[in-house]
Amino acid sequence: MMNSRAGASRRAFQDVSNSNRIGAVNAKQPVTKRAQGVKTRSMSLGKDGSRDVAPVRSGAFTRTTAEESAMVQQRSAINADPNSYQMTGTVDNIDARDQNDPLCVTSYVNDMYEHFRIKETITSVRPLYMETQLHINEKMRSILVDWLIEVHLKFKLVPETLYLTVNLIDRYLERAEVSRAKLQLVGVASLLVASKYEEIYPPELRDLVYICDRAYTRQDIIDTEEKILKTLEYKITIPSAHAFLVRMLKAGHADRKIVQLSCYLLDSTLLSYNLLHYLPSQLAAAAVYIARRNVGRNGWSPTLLKYASYCEEEVIPIARAILNEKSSLNPELKAVNKKYANHRYGGVASTVFLCDF
Repeated sequence: MMNSRAGASRRAFQDVSNSNRIGAVNAKQPVTKRAQGVKTRSMSLGKDGSRDVAPVRSGAFTRTTAEESAMVQQRSAINADPNSYQMTGTVDNIDARDQNDPLCVTSYVNDMYEHFRIKETITSVRPLYMETQLHINEKMRSILVDWLIEVHLKFKLVPETLYLTVNLIDRYLERAEVSRAKLQLVGVASLLVASKYEEIYPPELRDLVYICDRAYTRQDIIDTEEKILKTLEYKITIPSAHAFLVRMLKAGHADRKIVQLSCYLLDSTLLSYNLLHYLPSQLAAAAVYIARRNVGRNGWSPTLLKYASYCEEEVIPIARAILNEKSSLNPELKAVNKKYANHRYGGVASTVFLCDF
């Protein structure tokens, strides 16, 4: 918890200066308790206007329309005949015990997730957009997401807000060129949009101004929010990886440890630009697979095959990719590890993940 704004300031890059912008907002305007304790950070373009290029790694590939169509057809085949994938055993009806709970909408839930699997191919972002960005790169994206994860935790927002925020950022960057000085503004405006969509009480504008170290004004955030919404044609609803994770954890009869490990792994994927190659449902399935293997359970089951619509052979390469990306993350990106080092999340950040598959 910080006692002063000056002590809370943490800048993303060494050559950043926003001293000429601080006066744009009334410095005496108090922030809410919600924002206190959030380390403020300002990210802007270097004084020399230089471009720090970080090319896309060779491991990143694009999904073609044919590949996406094949995914949908394969899922349909699995749903129609799970036994065709040679996994024997009983398939549980995971919704049977919730039939009397109207919040579980058991009559519609399978149709909903079928729709999610089709829509995720539309709302997902391909790892190509950095090639058209002149002033930002994947490293800067990771720094921004790392900071947003910390902000999300301090503001006590729901998981869906974080995943929607990152998706909005990626979809906007796919369509619009953004300068280094405005990248954080896009991030905080995306957080505002996602919070309005998912939260009962979204963060207040004065708090968002504060956490950016007052590098932007309230009007800057409002204007950028409008730009994002117009650019995305107000298409906000997405089937996030977290939404798929909830379903797969239920299908896997996950205990507390598996839930914590899966959430930790899935949050870590948000930092990686290269993992945009995979669909949200694929990342969720792989996170569950790794977690189950790590606690000594079978990686996959007939019930997971049915409800995830992926066979084990499809999940394994994605699980390996997640662990490879996690091991190669910049050690300066600490927000996820800090979050899951807390006993509230089981302290799973110290887990050594097995990659014996």
